[in-house]
Amino acid sequence: MPADGVALTASQHLLTPQEVQRLATLFVKAGVTKIRLTGGEPTVRKDLQEIVQRLSTLKPLGLQTIAITSNGIALGRQLPGLVAAGLSLHGLNISLDSLKAERFERLTRRRGHGRVLQSIQQAVDMGFDPVKVNVVLQRGVNDDEVADFVEMTRSQPVNVRFIGYMPFDGNVWSTAKMVPYREVMQRINDR
Repeated sequence: MPADGVALTASQHLLTPQEVQRLATLFVKAGVTKIRLTGGEPTVRKDLQEIVQRLSTLKPLGLQTIAITSNGIALGRQLPGLVAAGLSLHGLNISLDSLKAERFERLTRRRGHGRVLQSIQQAVDMGFDPVKVNVVLQRGVNDDEVADFVEMTRSQPVNVRFIGYMPFDGNVWSTAKMVPYREVMQRINDR
């Protein structure tokens, strides 16, 4: 999250649930079998459950998976309704860049670390398999947590995915922040 936040799109400029369904219908008729709702943060939409329900009507046309990527903060209270509306039990990604609350708050510039962990556990308890946890790994920021994240996968259907720090304006990206795949694997194997 940039230090100065992000400008939210006015609701009148967002696709309505009907427009999402119309557009998704075109994609499904063209052969798309998986639709992922993602960010910003989809759970801030009051009509998210309706969107998922509308997308689920496309299953007879060939849609197989309705997925979501979330920061997990507000997900827990919405998850039962989203599943009832048709969210796939193998289609959940939750972003979590630190298992340490204070570090999480510094990186995201918000509270809610405990709610994210609760959302992950709730998803596991509800039968999501796997729950995919996306971790933006950065050297000198959270790369000391690799083994702790891997430990999450030992006894639960959780897949941790270490993803690269994406370069874009305002995030002070540099190659020095990258942690190469081989280095990550070596840390895991050394544990």
